[in-house]
Amino acid sequence: MQTYNADGHEAGVIAYEIGRNSISIKFRDGSVYRYTNKSAGAAAIAEMKTLAKRGEGLTTYINQHVREHYQAKLK
Repeated sequence: MQTYNADGHEAGVIAYEIGRNSISIKFRDGSVYRYTNKSAGAAAIAEMKTLAKRGEGLTTYINQHVREHYQAKLK
C-alpha cells in the first residue's frame, strides 16, 4: 500500500492501493476496505483514485459518497 499524504493534517485514511477496477483503503483504526467499480461505481472509483494520488479530500469523499458501498472488508 502507498501512504496517503494528507498535507500534514491527520486524515482518516492512512494508505491506499489502486487496482485496475478498485481501490483499497486503510483507515487510521487499521481497518482496510476494498471499493470496486461494481460496488461503488466506476465514476466514484476514478474520483477516489484521483484524490488518493493528490493526497487530499479522500476521507471526506468516502464519508459523503461511498461510505457503505465497499465490496469487502479486508481487515
